Amino acid sequence: MALETLGPDVVHKYVGTEPSGRNFNELVLDYNMKPHNPMINAGAILVCSLLKTLDRPEMTLAEKFDYVMSFFSRLAGNESLGFNNAVFLSEREAADRNYALGFYMREHKCYPEKTNFRECMDFYFQCCSMEANCDIMSIMAATLANGGICPITDEKVLRPDSVRNVLSLMHSCGMYDYSGQFAFKVGLPAKSGVSGAMLIVVPNVMGICTWSPPLDPLGNSCRGLQFCDDMIKRFNFHKYDNIRYASHKKDPRRYKFESAGLNIVNLLFSAASGDLSALRRHHLSGMDMTLSDYDGRTALHLAAAEGHLSCVDFLLAQCGVPHDPRDRWGSRPLNEAETFGHTAVVQYLKEWEQTHPTDKTVGAAAGASMSMTY
Repeated sequence: MALETLGPDVVHKYVGTEPSGRNFNELVLDYNMKPHNPMINAGAILVCSLLKTLDRPEMTLAEKFDYVMSFFSRLAGNESLGFNNAVFLSEREAADRNYALGFYMREHKCYPEKTNFRECMDFYFQCCSMEANCDIMSIMAATLANGGICPITDEKVLRPDSVRNVLSLMHSCGMYDYSGQFAFKVGLPAKSGVSGAMLIVVPNVMGICTWSPPLDPLGNSCRGLQFCDDMIKRFNFHKYDNIRYASHKKDPRRYKFESAGLNIVNLLFSAASGDLSALRRHHLSGMDMTLSDYDGRTALHLAAAEGHLSCVDFLLAQCGVPHDPRDRWGSRPLNEAETFGHTAVVQYLKEWEQTHPTDKTVGAAAGASMSMTY
């Protein structure tokens, strides 16, 4: 919200962008004597002071809080947010450390001019006392995943560059002192809270909110972390997962027919052009090398028809494909090689057929099955 209304130059004049490497509520500032990032208590307090003092300064404290609530409601598709007064009173009553942080920053002149310190601290405690359920929070995360456009209302709530900056900081600083390990293991922007909630953003795909109150020693939800680990093992959502070759993971960003069709096209094109390196990459990525097109023509059909002996040898010897699949016209790879006069391939296939006679029937059935599936 601060980035959207004040701009990154103003915000980061007062708040840094580096991980602190210290506890989230520790009395420490960076070498420029400002909070390390907005994801720790000192940074959050200062961001609240920026919103309170610089953004629509004519508003009263009550009006400013209503303004913030309405902004978060827009992020959540106009869903209603709650306010827990008991939490607010508890926050304000047991806020010795936060007050210490606030006074420490005031000593080092971290706040903008004309800041009313007491009002800013109350405003911070109010913001800490807003309530939402997992559905509402997941819509907020989805708005961040969607470049600032709420997927429920199609309203452009945030600019894309504001979202980019927020996600960058969530990626590097959002999980307290576990942020580095989380970026290494999960590789997604996320923000945890001591309520046991976790906000997880898969850019351009979806937003997730988990809630499980038991926390680890660093203040993160134990089950939330376990969920993220399991999700990354199953889906290629990690920032640096290889989408093309990490075939042991699911890619829900592609429709099943699109993924299968693209795999077949790439495989058959590699065989027809004699690109042995590409065939080897397809095989190593776990691709089914018996895939066929609508006409039942496999990579072996095309490699034989074009006379690529090395590809024929690789498909049979290394990939274990059937040597005798039939296309929709009943043609086999051997027939293709004979038709186009590739004698070396013809001789190789005949010798293979004599030494491996058992896969003939299997090959024909597999070719027909794949053709029907595609």
